[in-house]
Amino acid sequence: MEFLARALDVLVHLDRSLNTVVQTYGVWAYPVLAAVIFAETGLVVTPFLPGDSLLFAAGAIAARGGLNVWALAALLTAAAIVGDAVNYWVGRALGARLVAAGRYVRQEHLDRTHAFYERHGAKTIVLARFVPIVRTFAPFVAGVGRMTYSRFTVYNVTGALLWVGIFVFGGYWFGNLPLVQRHLTLVLAGVIAVSLLPVGLEVVRAWRGKQGSRHRR
Repeated sequence: MEFLARALDVLVHLDRSLNTVVQTYGVWAYPVLAAVIFAETGLVVTPFLPGDSLLFAAGAIAARGGLNVWALAALLTAAAIVGDAVNYWVGRALGARLVAAGRYVRQEHLDRTHAFYERHGAKTIVLARFVPIVRTFAPFVAGVGRMTYSRFTVYNVTGALLWVGIFVFGGYWFGNLPLVQRHLTLVLAGVIAVSLLPVGLEVVRAWRGKQGSRHRR
């Protein structure tokens, strides 16, 4: 159990310890990164894994020669696409049962994702790539709602290319800056804060909506 706890802690904070992982395990860092991105996008039970910050950190390390940026971008894009596809089919096949069980899927996450869909429609699959938690649940909800798979695939591939491309190459280009290299942990914290901003806005908007409905009563 202690080993599993340590392994989980490493995965949850992989964005901060990635440099050590790359130095220690070399090319094995590629499948580890792919597995984390797949799980973060493909499994509704792991929305807590790092996403945006991990992609940025991987790009920054590639800028220093620790990883090949093109192989990295291709592999992680594929992992993101496959992750969303698996999540979609899980939602389509088992979504109703998992929601009814209530143990594996948090209702508040589903409600937040449904609200996102109400505002943005099918393009939620693309936009959600940039919103933690919603990113994990958007393909699941698309499956539950039985969006046609061909339409879902177009948004899935587009979103994955944009998401991975922006953060990996953003890290690669800015990772060359001495200031970023010296303060990578702070930069990653900033990336996390910015990526969580939409979630915070959603919470505030929902709270205001409840307050408004109470006053109308």
